[in-house]
Amino acid sequence: MSVATREIRGAGLGLRRALLGPLLSRAPAGIDFLEIAPENWIGVGGRFGREFRELAARYPLVLHGLSLDIGGPDPLDLDLVRAVRALMDDLGVSIYSEHLTYCAAEGHLYDLLPIPFTREAVAHVVERIQQVQEVIGQPLVLENASYYAQAHREMSELEFVTEVLERSGAELLLDVNNIYVNSINHRYDPAAFLEGLPLSRVRYIHVAGHFDEADDLKVDTHGADVIDPVWSLLSHAYGLLGPVPTLLERDFNLPPLDELLLEVGEVRRRQALAAPERATGESA
Repeated sequence: MSVATREIRGAGLGLRRALLGPLLSRAPAGIDFLEIAPENWIGVGGRFGREFRELAARYPLVLHGLSLDIGGPDPLDLDLVRAVRALMDDLGVSIYSEHLTYCAAEGHLYDLLPIPFTREAVAHVVERIQQVQEVIGQPLVLENASYYAQAHREMSELEFVTEVLERSGAELLLDVNNIYVNSINHRYDPAAFLEGLPLSRVRYIHVAGHFDEADDLKVDTHGADVIDPVWSLLSHAYGLLGPVPTLLERDFNLPPLDELLLEVGEVRRRQALAAPERATGESA
């Protein structure tokens, strides 16, 4: 039976199976919501299913998919989208987000690859987004992606992202770590890129760590602590947007929960600092 939709706020944490036990054994006041990959939980029963349902009753959830393949040439997996919609209704989830990438071509590629920045690709992606939105009954939320090899382009990344969102009605999952990683790898100003995005479409934010392959090559791994330049970029985003709900991503090299809560607490601290500035600006 469906439950009432729950909106998110504050600071959240990505749920990994290794965190089920630690989260169930306590009720950390510092976590406002959890994010899950729906592909990992659709149809899961047994002990994991019971523990997941218990956490879902405690915390609002958002869904962040891994395999929608919004930019790929293969037909959309509408059975997956319908299963996602059913999970949203069942758990009272208000957000389904995915990556503005492709991940399949005659089968899954098990990677998130950049879509060419072309008008033809915009039209292709917009059509597919609209198909998804018809099923889920609300805007799809798309994450600005990290990438390493430059996709074919006839427009800038900013132009591509903006046109996709504006033509499709989709919303933006603003990943500040991806902006920082791309700014090093592709040599641009991260603050200027952030400011150029269609910020009115931001639904929530991701912050994460990455791997330093070299001074001029950063890899978006979600396997390390958030670094100071990324924290600073997050604060800049709050200065522009106010304290938007923000999710700490940590996919592997998981430290103890108490250490993760320190980073979630840093998100909350920066949100609190942004709130008065935002309120003052709006009343001026």
